[in-house]
Amino acid sequence: MTDPTPPRVLTVAGSDSGGGAGIQADLKTMLALGVHGMSVIAAVTAQNSLGVQGYWELPPEAVRAQLDSVLGDIGVQAVKTGMLASPALVEVVAEVLAGVEAPVVVDPVGVSKHGDTLLAPEAVDTVKSRLLRTATVVTPNLWEVAQLTGVKVEDETDLGRAAEAVLELGPTWALIKGGHLPGAPVDLLTDGTREFRFTAERHDNRHTHGTGCTLASAIASYLARGEDVPAAVERAKTYVTGAIAHGFALGEGIGPVDHAWQWRRDAGPQETP
Repeated sequence: MTDPTPPRVLTVAGSDSGGGAGIQADLKTMLALGVHGMSVIAAVTAQNSLGVQGYWELPPEAVRAQLDSVLGDIGVQAVKTGMLASPALVEVVAEVLAGVEAPVVVDPVGVSKHGDTLLAPEAVDTVKSRLLRTATVVTPNLWEVAQLTGVKVEDETDLGRAAEAVLELGPTWALIKGGHLPGAPVDLLTDGTREFRFTAERHDNRHTHGTGCTLASAIASYLARGEDVPAAVERAKTYVTGAIAHGFALGEGIGPVDHAWQWRRDAGPQETP
């Protein structure tokens, strides 16, 4: 008999009350890609389309208890980390994940889409020294590359230098996201030996809230489904590009990407009640 239980993916991140990023985006992505999503909430944000109005960290013991609860009973085929906020929370998560055999995707969240700080400055060194060593894949954008390594990427030729600097911090693979460079978006994936470049059409859509969370969760989902890292990144890139293309307005500011774009496409036009 075929086991009906889908692959299990755990996200360790912050909650986005507006539903576009963080835990909410992660779980939507996981459902859309056919895995069972589980969550460890590290922080709670008051957040909407206009920005982050505030955030509150959970106590380290609460984060550890959530991790122990899920890992001790249900288990995982992949883990994704996002907003961890403080050195204490980064320490706890890194300590636990060091003992997990499943692949780990680290999204080193430093700021929100609106420019709001989501990682205490004093936590950056802990991310560098502890968390990145647990990562199968780390997925920094260009601002996060500079925050972690000091390398500033001015054009596509700098992506390789950025990846080398990130790999020196311990992850197995580095995915340097070049979406903020001019021209067609180019992401560089490398383990220091093999190199892959992923390009995509740039969509003229300002509603891109949750892009980084969605990409990292999609990579984790495909890894849980048995893909190797290059294939998981390629498929995740296709998924998130479609989600960006279908991003929609919400509130008065930047709306979210559409995590259900494939379902809506396959379902056809919907009647408005």
